[in-house]
Amino acid sequence: MVAPAPQESRARLRWEIAIVLAVGLGQSAVYSIVNLVNRLTLDTPLGQQTTTLNPSRDEREVFDLVYQLLSIGFGLVPVLLVGYLLWRPDRPHLRRLGVTFDRPGRDALAGLLLVAIIAVPGIAIYVLGRLLGFGVAVDPAGLGAHWWTVPVLVLSAARAALQEELVVLGYLFARLGDLGWGRWPIIVGSALLRGSYHLYQGFGGFIANALMGLLFGWWFARTGRVWPFVIAHFVVDAVVFIGAPWAFATFPDLFGVPAS
Repeated sequence: MVAPAPQESRARLRWEIAIVLAVGLGQSAVYSIVNLVNRLTLDTPLGQQTTTLNPSRDEREVFDLVYQLLSIGFGLVPVLLVGYLLWRPDRPHLRRLGVTFDRPGRDALAGLLLVAIIAVPGIAIYVLGRLLGFGVAVDPAGLGAHWWTVPVLVLSAARAALQEELVVLGYLFARLGDLGWGRWPIIVGSALLRGSYHLYQGFGGFIANALMGLLFGWWFARTGRVWPFVIAHFVVDAVVFIGAPWAFATFPDLFGVPAS
C-alpha cells in the first residue's frame, strides 16, 4: 500500500473516483437500487419478475447488431478512463491497475481455479433466491437467433469482465489506497459496490456478487494481478450467456423465465 496522498490531493482524488464511478459502475449501482425499489413496490412478487441482461435493441437485425456493438464499445470507456488516469511512463505502464503480461499461463490457470470456486456457490445462491422468492428470474440473453448472436454475447462477456475487474479491483484498490484506506475497508467497500450494481437481479444477485467481491478483493490484495479475475469473470459470463437456452429447457422450474 502506497503512502496516503496529501490532503489537497485527496479532495481531487475523491472527485476523480466519483466521476469514474458516475460514468460506469456507480451509475449502474444507482439505477439498480432504484430498479429494486420499483420492483418491490409492484403488485407482482419479486420472485415472479424477470430481467434480461442482453436484450434486443431494435426490431431490424442490422440495427440491432449496430446498437449491440455501440453499447459494448461505449461500455469500455470507463476502462480506457482508468487506464489513462493510472498510466505510468515506465513499464509495465498499467501495473497500478494490476495489468502485466509477464505470467499469462499462471494467470489463466488462476482464473480457471476461480471459476471452479465461484461457479457452484453462485448457481446455488441464484437457485435459492428463486425458490425463496427474493431473486429475480434472469434471462442472460434476450437476443434472437442471428449469425452474430454468439459473437456479440462473447463480446458482452468480455466488456463486463474488463469493466468490472479493472475498475472495481484495479482502479479502486489503487485510488482508495492513495486516500489512506486500509486493506479490509477497500475489500469490503469494493464488494458492496459490486453487489449494489447487481441489485436489479434482486437480493440473491446482491448476495452472490458481494460474496464473490470479498473473495476477489482478498485475492487481488494478495497478488496485485488483475488478469485472473478478468479471465474468471469472462468465462463465467460467456458460459451463462451462451448456455442460457439449454439451462432454461433442461431446468425450467429453476432457471426458466416466468411467463409474462
